[in-house]
Amino acid sequence: MPERRTVALVTLGCARNEVDSEELAGRLAADGWELVPEAADADVAVVNTCGFVEAAKKDSVDALLEANDLKTAASEGGARTQAVVAVGCMAERYGKELAAALPEADGVLGFDDYADISDRLQTILSGGVHASHTPRDRRKLLPISPAERQGAEVALPGHGTVPAPAAAADDLPEGIAPASGPRAPLRRRLDDSPVASVKLASGCDRRCSFCAIPAFRGSFISRRPADVLGETRWLAGQGVKEIMLVSENNTSYGKDLGDIRLLETLLPELAEVDGIERIRVSYLQPAEMRPGLIDVLTSTPKVAPYFDLSFQHSAPGVLRAMRRFGDTDRFLELLGTIRSRAPQAGVRSNFIVGFPGETEDDLAELERFLTGARLDAIGVFGYSDEEGTEAAAYEGKLDEDTVAERLAHISRLAEELTAQRAEERLGETVRVLVESVDEEEGAVGRGAHQAPETDGQILLTDSRGLAPGRMVEAKVVATEGVDLVAEPSPALGGEAPSGAARRTEEAGT
Repeated sequence: MPERRTVALVTLGCARNEVDSEELAGRLAADGWELVPEAADADVAVVNTCGFVEAAKKDSVDALLEANDLKTAASEGGARTQAVVAVGCMAERYGKELAAALPEADGVLGFDDYADISDRLQTILSGGVHASHTPRDRRKLLPISPAERQGAEVALPGHGTVPAPAAAADDLPEGIAPASGPRAPLRRRLDDSPVASVKLASGCDRRCSFCAIPAFRGSFISRRPADVLGETRWLAGQGVKEIMLVSENNTSYGKDLGDIRLLETLLPELAEVDGIERIRVSYLQPAEMRPGLIDVLTSTPKVAPYFDLSFQHSAPGVLRAMRRFGDTDRFLELLGTIRSRAPQAGVRSNFIVGFPGETEDDLAELERFLTGARLDAIGVFGYSDEEGTEAAAYEGKLDEDTVAERLAHISRLAEELTAQRAEERLGETVRVLVESVDEEEGAVGRGAHQAPETDGQILLTDSRGLAPGRMVEAKVVATEGVDLVAEPSPALGGEAPSGAARRTEEAGT
């Protein structure tokens, strides 16, 4: 009988990392590893790190150190952990440098190691050493022309492997998605949430002056529609009710497949997948929004009228320094167009304050935009240099105290404005996907305007007969900051309507 090998995956960062972790889980389970939820119960703790900003990198290091403490506990009989391995964006971005700076990690694996993750972990668990990679600019691994990228044999986490491993469904342990296409990944769910992310693409061709992501995630490359559809059908079979399409830039989907409007075609097809009740699209670039995409997002049954728009700022001078486009009035016009089609549409965005050269007038312009935008959720970040980015070499840097002061000011404004926006929803009828039910908190879920983890939630006043994964219709009766309190509709026994009636309610038309 084979020796029992256990592994736990600890995931930090964004939804894209969560998808990558489930691909690693699928590969490991297919090779006989037993997945356990707690690192203390695993022979190997794999930490999927985030390398986006300093705070995220610190969290990743802390998670690795915490996992390393389990090795000490194991020597005293308090845990099982024998090895700690770093994967993910921080591991890819720093490679040998991270391995040297953090000897507590027994291995630092880059994206190129994912296809052989089982062998890598077995080597490390057996006391061997796998040499960490020297970081490189992954944009240079793919052709400059998007049309020439699809056949490139480059490791793309969440996309599977070229060529795909031979993995028929009847050859795999239960609960693993078979690799059915040329880039369809093996996947194993790591929780039983009724919500799951599906990777639409990887990488980014934009050159924002503050962002290092393209250097370690690479250039933009789409997944083929057949693979996205196949994975969505598999997730529906696993009990998933809502899928969230993720990538670094969903508005570019299809440009390397010869059709920049491919998302408009794909969304109605995803909406036809049996068992899926809601489809949410994240990571949209304002400069790339087009009328056809807005129409599909606001009129397709089961597609949430939800707009995760990456504005970042609204003062023209700051945006140009960021190598981005737009201004306050253009952004407000875009939001007006969206709400003319779906008055109840949800909109969220992130903003950077204290960017090099930002003036008091620029800050006032951002305030003008935020006040007029009526956003449902706002993330605010203070600028800090990211090594390897263009902005790190800019002149006109603001001192830390000024950045902190502006961050606090805009954060307070954002909190007030999003609470006001929540109050505007009083009396609205919302469709709520129930995510948890317990004796203390009751039933908690989210409406179409709320993405997981980031945009608030809805507390239902009556949890009788409810269970995670059920979609219910409810009326908003109170607010708690950005969170809503809603009363399930007695007329329908709490069940949400379907088809055209459902779209009418979400669009408010």
